[in-house]
Amino acid sequence: VFIEGMTCMSCVRNIEGVISVKPGVKFIKVSLEKKLAYVKFDPSVLTVEAVRQAVDDMGFEASLDQPQSAQVRISVEGMTCKSCVRNIEEHVGKQDGVQSVEVSLEDKEALICYEKAKTSATALRDLIDDMGFEASLVLQAFDDLAKERSSSDPEDCGSLAVVSVEGMTCQSCVKSIEGVVSEKPGVLSIKVSLEDQAATIRYKAKMTSPEKLCEYIDDMGFEASVRTDKTAHVSNGMCVISVKGMVCHSCVNSIQSHIGDMNGVVSIAVSLEEEKAFVQYNLTLLSSQEIANEIDDMGFESKLLDTVLDADAHSYSVTLDVDGMHCNSCTKTIEGVVGAMAGVNKIEVSLLQANAKVVYDPSRKCFLRVNGMTCGSCVNNIERGLSRVEGVKTVLVSLMAQKAEVKFDPAYIMPDQIAHTVTAMGFASSVLESEDAGQGSVEMHIEGMTCASCVHLIESKLVTKPGVLSAVVALATSKGRFTFDTEVTGPRSIMEFINELGFTATLTDHDDKSSGMLDHKRTIQMWRNSFLFSLLFGVPVMLVMMYFMFSMHMADCPEMTTNGTMDMAQGHECMEVFMVLPGLSLENLLLFLLCTPCQFLGGRYFFSHAVKALKHRTTNMDVLIALATSISYSYSVLVCVVAIIMMEKTSPKTFFETPPMLLVFISLGRWMEHIAKGKTSEALAKLMSLQATDATLVEMDKSGVISRESNIRVELVQRGDILKVVPGEKIPTDGRVVEGSSTCDESLITGESMPVPKKPGTDVIGGSLNQHGTLLVQATHVGSESALAQIVKLVEEAQTSKAPIQKLADTIAGYFVPAVVSLSLLTLIAWVIVGYVDLDLICCSLGCTFSRLFFTQERGQNKHEAIFEHAFKFGITVLCIACPCALGLATPTAVMVGTGVGATNGILIKGGEPLETIHKIRSIVFDKTGTVTHGVPRVARICMFVEPAVCSLQWLIAIAGTAENSSEHPLATAIVNYAKKALQTEALGKTADFTAVPGCGLKCNVSQVEYLLEDNHDPKSGSVRSLQAMTISVGSHRVLMGNREWMQRNGMLVTPEIDSKMEEHEVQGHTAILCAIDGRIIAMLAVADTVKSEAHLAVYTLKKMGLNVMLLTGDNRRTARAIARQVGIETVFAEVLPSHKVAKVKQLQALGSAVAMVGDGVNDSPALAQADTGIAIGTGTDVAVEAADVVLIRNDLLDVVGAMSLSKKTVNRIRINFVAATIYNIIGIPIAAGCFMPLGLELMPWMASVAMAASSVSVVCSSLLLKMWTKP
Repeated sequence: VFIEGMTCMSCVRNIEGVISVKPGVKFIKVSLEKKLAYVKFDPSVLTVEAVRQAVDDMGFEASLDQPQSAQVRISVEGMTCKSCVRNIEEHVGKQDGVQSVEVSLEDKEALICYEKAKTSATALRDLIDDMGFEASLVLQAFDDLAKERSSSDPEDCGSLAVVSVEGMTCQSCVKSIEGVVSEKPGVLSIKVSLEDQAATIRYKAKMTSPEKLCEYIDDMGFEASVRTDKTAHVSNGMCVISVKGMVCHSCVNSIQSHIGDMNGVVSIAVSLEEEKAFVQYNLTLLSSQEIANEIDDMGFESKLLDTVLDADAHSYSVTLDVDGMHCNSCTKTIEGVVGAMAGVNKIEVSLLQANAKVVYDPSRKCFLRVNGMTCGSCVNNIERGLSRVEGVKTVLVSLMAQKAEVKFDPAYIMPDQIAHTVTAMGFASSVLESEDAGQGSVEMHIEGMTCASCVHLIESKLVTKPGVLSAVVALATSKGRFTFDTEVTGPRSIMEFINELGFTATLTDHDDKSSGMLDHKRTIQMWRNSFLFSLLFGVPVMLVMMYFMFSMHMADCPEMTTNGTMDMAQGHECMEVFMVLPGLSLENLLLFLLCTPCQFLGGRYFFSHAVKALKHRTTNMDVLIALATSISYSYSVLVCVVAIIMMEKTSPKTFFETPPMLLVFISLGRWMEHIAKGKTSEALAKLMSLQATDATLVEMDKSGVISRESNIRVELVQRGDILKVVPGEKIPTDGRVVEGSSTCDESLITGESMPVPKKPGTDVIGGSLNQHGTLLVQATHVGSESALAQIVKLVEEAQTSKAPIQKLADTIAGYFVPAVVSLSLLTLIAWVIVGYVDLDLICCSLGCTFSRLFFTQERGQNKHEAIFEHAFKFGITVLCIACPCALGLATPTAVMVGTGVGATNGILIKGGEPLETIHKIRSIVFDKTGTVTHGVPRVARICMFVEPAVCSLQWLIAIAGTAENSSEHPLATAIVNYAKKALQTEALGKTADFTAVPGCGLKCNVSQVEYLLEDNHDPKSGSVRSLQAMTISVGSHRVLMGNREWMQRNGMLVTPEIDSKMEEHEVQGHTAILCAIDGRIIAMLAVADTVKSEAHLAVYTLKKMGLNVMLLTGDNRRTARAIARQVGIETVFAEVLPSHKVAKVKQLQALGSAVAMVGDGVNDSPALAQADTGIAIGTGTDVAVEAADVVLIRNDLLDVVGAMSLSKKTVNRIRINFVAATIYNIIGIPIAAGCFMPLGLELMPWMASVAMAASSVSVVCSSLLLKMWTKP
């Protein structure tokens, strides 16, 4: 039955309620959207006419005949201007049977009303397609009860079949299948998806079958087969069943699995928390009671919920029996807890009747991941399409986040069906299962709390407020952290409620905390102080050691006798000269005093990190450093103490010099490393600083007049707030204009150089700049949901996903440290064994006769002490010489020198990350605006349509510049700047009666321009002296400037010659502006974002190097292709948003090639961070410069070639440094272990420290060789 006059769901339920109780009526389903009702009845009791009459008697217009008129929406791609719109409307409007046509250029859709008897939706689609546009039917709602060609038989409303189709390659295949199969008998509708390689077909089961449908498609040359998915009958119902007895998710899965397999069940969702089951089922095969009985048979207690619609409040009410209440305190507790639940509007608990009446909104909220959106038109299509689906209440789609938030009634539709609907629209969609979706959290500083009772008061009161999920307050820190549902409440409401309780709540300021965390200032300061402290003691240690070794010992030690022995009396005397105490020499005392503070204060960070690593059973460079310094220091202290206790005549050999020297060089390496890390994180800090800090919140009365204004922090803005934005202010957050008109600079996000006009209903982006008019904006996406926050997230993820080359040293040390420790221990054991086997082998390097006597007699040592001292010496030496200092310095020193050399040549390379990849680049992607082009509109060309005798070029420039001087449009600014530069003046003429029409042009009276030409005489173009000979004379002139329509509107004739010239420049992406003076079109000024002079040569050079050069921009396709042709780029990706720029880069990377991205704007920063190498233009935004790996300081695209050369040299130098450090360890460790001692080659621990220092110095010197690099 077709019904006219229904206005809301109350009408639907009234009809269903009245008709369902009629004798003989078995089932009725009413659709408000399709304005029809399906009724299943017993013809022996009731007639069709009686059903229609019953509906008609209720005040509606009921008819059994389908209306002759129909409406169809057709998606139209390829429209570029209003001319395309008019052509489609005129051409389609002439078609027989078409009643009306409305084409929207913004939505890229055509809405057509037509007579079914004379034409069809597919014919209209083909008609638009034949005009050269890409036309496709917009898919109707998921639960579409009234397809255009559906049967009027209520018992055969259609079945659904999904057919796999192999062999489709393009949209032409899709349209061919849809066109052929839609004409087959019994086919109600068909939608073919090229992406899914499938066709969804609704058909009459009595007339055809899925197998027959497959045969139709097979006959066309494709391979078709029926999928095993369930076929869904059009007549579906929804029921909500209370399920008691579930204890875990296993119960949920059991119910969903068992009931889902029942014949007739379309979908089921079970909520453990709500103890409910939401079931969609085929009304002709199953009843809701049968489903409830089946759940009951599984061992659970099930009951169909009896709900009544409250038409006035647009909510449901239910009465619940409540047992166990004893007093009013019980009723208040129930009202407080249940009333705080999301969705509960009202609750009344009666102690006398032992029940509770709850008025609630059954709506639920789901979040969808939506892929494939490219612009605002996609957002509008999804929002408009879903809002027409029965059961969907509100839809909010975020283009940047690629997400949709949908509020729906589960009695009509489920999240999976909503996702299916969006997918059917052409956007791949899936339900997000994140538990914290739609939740927010805020941290506040609370003043006025004095004890634990204050904490309890705030927590207990807040959790009862609607939307507040959790509240945690700490008395010690006077802070509270609150989690809330963003749909119900927000931080401002929470703060106001705390203030009402008598406390003072303010938002915690995270600026300082975030800044310090991002720029690594604290860490850099820490390692700088550690290095300077270690250096303060390390230098004196080295001087003391060298003084006693070279000056004192060499001056006073005895000479060898002729028989090869020493005068031991003289030698003994020389050793006692420097003794402070028996067993303690002056050298050891000074080294101890200098080494101790360096060991425990300068090396404390290494020890703390080493302890943490060992707790997690891992090793790193810190462990090796801690071992070397600790063993050296502990052994030295121990042997000195023993010598003092035993009153030795000589002081033992110690290793006090080892810890300071190690700590100096390693602290230096860590300091340099964290400076590089800080540079990387500054990009995120820059991005965060773009966010507006304050917002003007307004309150409006019922008449729409602003009644109150207040200035609040942007963190307190909630969804739905009305914000006032005056000219010159940043848009506080993403929103939608509700009042006012202006233009906004959105180059932050889209990369467009031109301001974007804003009017009521259009979206604005947080962080963009409002230029002219005052706007009232309703906040739609706040906090982490805003577009700017999404860009921050993209940059952060892209940066953290890379493997920095600096980590290579720690990776090597992870395997190196255990091996070195094992070698040191093995060296100790080996030399102990060797000493006990043959003591002469230990002392062979000192001379056999002297050595044995020296160790055993003169030094007061026995054999055991001599062996262990020698073994410990070699063991410690291994630890000292193997410490991978050179590995720690290999990268930062080369990067520092390479960056300095690059900076002097206009190239800045940040850290070691890009150095691994830039010379391996095979694909390079250029942004257009500000990178290949200058980024601002300029006058590209002036075409004169008259002879110089009529109007000279200088005269035109003076008049046009003066006319545009009163306009604020960016194109006008370009013309004014050009005129001032060409005429070499800062002041122009006078304008009067100025009028500007947005999107068309301007008109005014111009005068007093003669003096502009007095100092700029040009014989070729005329002068003041020849003005009288010109047709345009001195005085006031009526000037028109604008497009074709503006000229025609003012009676100007645009000749074919003029139109041809305009089209010639418009094809190149230029904006053609006509200038008419005193009723005659004089010239055309082409304004465009012009190409940089070196761009073509840079692209040519890169191509000669074998690179694949591409253009990636957010500008329109025509402009992008025009610019690409000028610079010689073949591959162009246009109309691409920042998140899609990242996707394009990832797509190229997935092909196995290293990708470089060259850009200049904030919108490029995610792609710059994601690319293997990001190259930014130095004159671009700070965010792009900070996010990139390479910055071209001189804004010269030819420096890209220089950057690759410098990268190759620097990487080679880093590799040389690593190889040198590795060879040093391979050779040095065996020497330190004493393997070459029989040949007379051995090292003392201090010598190993010197060798270690020498290796570090050699690495630095190797890096300094990069200073010889010159730009090719």
